[in-house]
Amino acid sequence: MKTFLYFLFALFLVYGCASTQNDKPMTQTDPATTGNDTVRIANDSLEYEIIIIEPGYNTFLNSIARPEGFYAQNYLENKNRFLVPEYNQRVNQPFRYNNNLYPQQIDYNSSVDYGYEVNYKLYYYFVYFSRKYQQRFSVPTRI
Repeated sequence: MKTFLYFLFALFLVYGCASTQNDKPMTQTDPATTGNDTVRIANDSLEYEIIIIEPGYNTFLNSIARPEGFYAQNYLENKNRFLVPEYNQRVNQPFRYNNNLYPQQIDYNSSVDYGYEVNYKLYYYFVYFSRKYQQRFSVPTRI
C-alpha cells in the first residue's frame, strides 16, 4: 500500500510539472521565410501586373535560382509559352488537380513582350512551384 501511495504521489508530481509547460507545440520558424515573400512586378505602359504571394519564393529567387542574365529572354519566353497553358489547364480541372495549388489562371500572352524580368520571375515561379509541391509539368523546369 505504501508503494502504491509513493507511485501515486510521483504520478501527480510528474503530471503537475508537465501541466505548467506551455500547451502550444514548439515549432521551428525559418527566419528567411517569415520575411516579405510578396513579389510584385508592374509596368503601367503595358498595363500588366504580376503579384506572387508564395512563402519562400523570394528566398528561393535570391538563393537558389540562377542569377538574372543567366538565361536569354528568348529561352525564358519559350519555356513560359508552354508552362503557362499547362498551368491554366490545371486550373480548369479542379477535380483532377488540387484547386488550392491552382487557384486562378495566369493571363500570359506569348505575343506580348513583357521584358526580361517578368519572364525570368514567371519561369522561376514555375521552378519553385514544381519543387515545393512536387508537381511535374510536360516542359521540364530546371535550375
